[in-house]
Amino acid sequence: MSGHSKWSSIKHKKAIKDQRRGKLFTKLIREITVAARAGGGDAGGNPRLRTAIAAAKAASMPADNIDRAIKKGSGDLDGQMLEEIDYEGYGPGGVAVIVHVLTDNRNRTVGDIRYVFAKHGGNLGETNCVAWMFDKRGVVQVEKSDADEDHVMELALDAGAEDLADAGETFEVVTAPERLHQVREALEGSGLKVTGAELTMVPKSTVRLSGASASSALKLLEALDDYDDVQNVAANLDVDPEELEKLSAA
Repeated sequence: MSGHSKWSSIKHKKAIKDQRRGKLFTKLIREITVAARAGGGDAGGNPRLRTAIAAAKAASMPADNIDRAIKKGSGDLDGQMLEEIDYEGYGPGGVAVIVHVLTDNRNRTVGDIRYVFAKHGGNLGETNCVAWMFDKRGVVQVEKSDADEDHVMELALDAGAEDLADAGETFEVVTAPERLHQVREALEGSGLKVTGAELTMVPKSTVRLSGASASSALKLLEALDDYDDVQNVAANLDVDPEELEKLSAA
């Protein structure tokens, strides 16, 4: 995959920790609510909502929580009015970063995001300062256990996917945004274990870091990802696999 970012592999592992803390549920509920508000509460005619519901079910979210989030988005229940915003900037070593947020207070959020960047050696930039370095894509995570790479690739391409990358413990299947749901369904229908699917920004090329710069960049990305209003963080960071394992375990 062009520009495969090692940060995406760390995010996948981090999501498991976030799930145990209950933090993942908050992000999933927000995404369901916004998806329902943008495209309606009928998942059959709303691909973004279908993907959000599938992610919630994969995280073992109770059906009642999902239903309430849909109703809040479609207006059947009162809920927060959330605004979608992308912030862009640079981290240590020149790593390009895009932060996707859902917020009910734009002024608070931009101030907090700016502070997180500055605290960890980065800086918040202007709109479109790094967006040109990324392409919007769907990414489906397939568990490696009992999955042959050639078989996964064949199934994925037949379903309309564009590429596949080895992401450590998983294979990452890359799709056009509009094909994310159909590719996920095809892979699951073939008996493969799909552990995640999302729309994200995939870097066209990466910046390879090591040592202190790599450590600082990872701390920035993790701090941004931990901020309550943040739904997704994309970056073009690349780190040697052995060093990455040490840094992500620290």
